[in-house]
Amino acid sequence: MQSLALIENWPVPTAAAAVVRADGRVAGRHGPTSHRFPLASVTKPLAAYAVLVAYEEGAVELDEPAGPEGATVRHLLAHTSGVAFDEPRASSAPGTRRLYSNAGFELLGDHVAKATDIPFADYLREAVLEPLGMTSTSLEGSPAKDGVSTVDDLVRFAAELQAPRLLDPRTVLEAMTVVHPGLAGVLPGYGHQKNNDWGLGLEIRDAKSPHWTGATSSPRTFGHFGQSGTFLWVDPDAGAACVALTDRDFGSWAVEAWPPFTDAVLAELRAG
Repeated sequence: MQSLALIENWPVPTAAAAVVRADGRVAGRHGPTSHRFPLASVTKPLAAYAVLVAYEEGAVELDEPAGPEGATVRHLLAHTSGVAFDEPRASSAPGTRRLYSNAGFELLGDHVAKATDIPFADYLREAVLEPLGMTSTSLEGSPAKDGVSTVDDLVRFAAELQAPRLLDPRTVLEAMTVVHPGLAGVLPGYGHQKNNDWGLGLEIRDAKSPHWTGATSSPRTFGHFGQSGTFLWVDPDAGAACVALTDRDFGSWAVEAWPPFTDAVLAELRAG
């Protein structure tokens, strides 16, 4: 795909990108797609998928207590538990605000580890990474932000999100459906959003503006971006997903570069 070559214009030392269609075919790759990059918050969808495997295995329930008083696994996955951004304390009542929380995902990891008697990094590897053949991916700390992976590996995960094999498709549909609709909150890097919609570990585009995806991205687009200059989105209407990883921290360069890149990818998909 010619549109992927636009990453060469990004002001970053290293970048790689790929597009995978809903049927699992890779539409294009560009750059060092086997290079391992820190994922930052693109770790969260991987962690969330492991939590959902634990749910389907019966180790946890989505509506069982987890985290602060009144919160559940579902609240933690959807950033509605009320847990503060970077410390495990309650700053609002569960279900009342969309408060993006790294600490919430760390509580999730601890909860699954206790329920399964397996360290969360090991559980993620056994439940998600190894079955998908993601041999270059590892969790090296917090389940909120300390994943390391390659574009080639994340293409496998993006294909799984579009045609699930590890989870019941109904579970993935629930994960990409808004949990607690209508809650306001701050989308990191993009400010306050009146309807800051999230599913289970996946951010949902809907009508958010500004946003890190494209102007032509469908409202059903879901995924995540990371402060290490990384993103993964799936656009069900386009029947494709895109992964881009870099080694420059998120900033104004990404705000300016990512949306037109996504629009170019979507235009090439439509034309092809």
